[in-house]
Amino acid sequence: MPHVLLIEDDASVRDGMELVLRRHGYGVDTAATGEQALALLAGERGARVELAVLDLMLPGMDGFDVCRRIRARSATLPVIMLTARGDDSDIVTGLEAGADDYVVKPVTAPVLEARIRAALRRAEPSARQRSDADLAGLVIDRAGLTVTKNGTPVALPPTELRLLLELSASPGRVFSREQLLESVWDHTYLGDSRLVDAAVGRLRARLEDVPAKPRYVQTVRGFGYRFGPL
Repeated sequence: MPHVLLIEDDASVRDGMELVLRRHGYGVDTAATGEQALALLAGERGARVELAVLDLMLPGMDGFDVCRRIRARSATLPVIMLTARGDDSDIVTGLEAGADDYVVKPVTAPVLEARIRAALRRAEPSARQRSDADLAGLVIDRAGLTVTKNGTPVALPPTELRLLLELSASPGRVFSREQLLESVWDHTYLGDSRLVDAAVGRLRARLEDVPAKPRYVQTVRGFGYRFGPL
């Protein structure tokens, strides 16, 4: 049974989401503040958490800081952020902080559950059976799902790892944002290209010597992204 940590300060929203998740078979821990959530993750109960649903508008430490601290502690825990507004700046800041996906409140139960299922699938080991890659110092071990650069391990969250696997499987091929949304995010809902752009930015920050001048994950203006080096 997947176990979810729900971080939401509004008691009525939190109780409603917890009820929905439990009805769908999830184990649920809840926290009303970011401080409570981080304390839970640091304790024994934190070991069973497989995904966090995080509200951005929290008292005290806001959701952006909570997301950054979660990501600093764990590169692999999927984080879905909740925002009461579809505000571009909130969404972009949340994604840049390390969130894997986002939903705008109020959110329906089917949409929330679908996003959780998709995020958990991304966190599972990839079933791809393609050859490993060794390109300009970057070694991608597809069987072991590990990445090293110049002999140093690079820890990648599930979304960034799947994005790298998808792009590097066909070096030089240009992928549109829509193609990447379908193959990496495995969505059954209308996607958002900001998810792709933010994940590319985070991936470059981890892989590139100079993220503003990427060698590995390159932008093809007006089309999408491709994997180099050229």
